[in-house]
Amino acid sequence: MDGLAGGWIIVFITVSNTEEGIRIARTIVGEKLAACVNIVDNVRSIYWWEGRVEESDEAILIVKTRVELFNKLVERVRELHSYSVPEIIALPILTGYREYMDWLDSSVSK
Repeated sequence: MDGLAGGWIIVFITVSNTEEGIRIARTIVGEKLAACVNIVDNVRSIYWWEGRVEESDEAILIVKTRVELFNKLVERVRELHSYSVPEIIALPILTGYREYMDWLDSSVSK
């Protein structure tokens, strides 16, 4: 790892299935709201919903972007997502390989 990163985040978004994930990922990368999205299939989720414990198969998107794009990303994902309350949470990237971080910067909207 090289240097201290600033302003980058990883966003986790659960989706109902891989197809929905691909559709959302293609849109947010195409609109430069994300540099890259990894889709992890076959995620088993157990969670509270409307007063009871639910269980479902989902996929999860791992989104690399900049913190200043988060609000636009949330707005766009909410337009595309099938859930009424989608999980869209961000964690900071504290450091990263400088060349990768430069690529990330060049791949998103400024």
